[in-house]
Amino acid sequence: MTSAHNSTHSSTRGGSRSGSAAGRAARARAALRTARTFLGLVLRALVRLHKRLRRRWEPVWTGWIDRLWEGLRPLDPYRSVKAALGALVIVSVVITTLLALFAVNSATELRVITIISIIASLLITQFVAQSLTAPLDEMTDAARAMADGDYSRRVRGDRRDEFGELAETFNRMAADLEAVDQHRKELVANVSHELRTPIAALRAVLENVVDGVSDADPETMRTALQQTDRLGRLVATLLDLSRLDNGVVPLHSRRFEVWPYLAGVLKEANMSKGQGHARTDVHLHLDVSPPELTAYADAERLHQVVANLIDNAVKHSPPHGRVTVRARPGSSAESLEVEVLDEGPGIPASERARVFERFNRTKSAEAASQRGGGGSGSDGGTGLGLAIARWAVDLHGGSIRVAESPRGCRIQVTLPGLAAPEG
Repeated sequence: MTSAHNSTHSSTRGGSRSGSAAGRAARARAALRTARTFLGLVLRALVRLHKRLRRRWEPVWTGWIDRLWEGLRPLDPYRSVKAALGALVIVSVVITTLLALFAVNSATELRVITIISIIASLLITQFVAQSLTAPLDEMTDAARAMADGDYSRRVRGDRRDEFGELAETFNRMAADLEAVDQHRKELVANVSHELRTPIAALRAVLENVVDGVSDADPETMRTALQQTDRLGRLVATLLDLSRLDNGVVPLHSRRFEVWPYLAGVLKEANMSKGQGHARTDVHLHLDVSPPELTAYADAERLHQVVANLIDNAVKHSPPHGRVTVRARPGSSAESLEVEVLDEGPGIPASERARVFERFNRTKSAEAASQRGGGGSGSDGGTGLGLAIARWAVDLHGGSIRVAESPRGCRIQVTLPGLAAPEG
């Protein structure tokens, strides 16, 4: 009986100790979770505080450090040639002094130390001089190349001293000279491109008279005179391309009737088809609605636009194709919308953004040129027609774009009319 009682008492005490240990473990785990949560909150608060302080004070510290660094620039041998020369003198003096002290405290003769000091100073001076004069040698070579017409040369501008600033200035000057040279070449190409149409039309009229195809009647001579007048105007107006970048090209807008105006442009295009390019099989069609439509624009500039678009469309047309010039009133007073449509291969969507760039020729045009067919490029065009058209439209404050078309290419021109700038 006593034994049973003792065993029962012993088991009770063991269970109590076991329960107490489990409770302590549970409390420890709870305390650990609480500590982790608290630490997490503290860390997040510190991170937020750090971000606020960084946003508030980092610009101040950065600006102060930049100002300090800029103030110390004259003392930085990597950012100042004067400081580099000063460091060279200091190093030479220090080497000479150390060698002299070494000679005094040793049995070495002073003249040997002097020779070693001179050699060390010369070596250091040569190294520094080579580092300083290398950019000048590079700029000299680039300047000689530019004098020979090569404006693509540039010099390295990775130095932080005065020579680095000089290299950057030199590169900007070279880029400006290259742009001027490119502008000169484009101006010559533009002049050649623009003068071709009236010269071809005038030549066609005179050849017809000489060959007896047409008589030298007043109407024929009046057409020749009109082409001569247009040729003279083009010589004057094409010089405005040199002032295009400065925004001072004059614009002389006036009100005119669209139908007779576009009919005259198409008549000139018909007369020059056999001369400007070897396409005489393309039919030109004019569609103006309403017939009494009027517009307000610079007639000479608009002539450039329409003539170049027709010329481009004829080149792209298939054999015995059709080019349509369509004119409609715009959304504002005296505004005008002109469309030129052809039946050629069209312009791929991937190339429409670049088609108005100078000297740009689409892949379809190059393929047609390689085939030698009647497509674009068969005449070896320079790709300036659409660029000149965009230039003239931009002067009016209008827009030109390649519009969607179920067949061929459709170029749409919009002129703002009375809202156009007048020069």
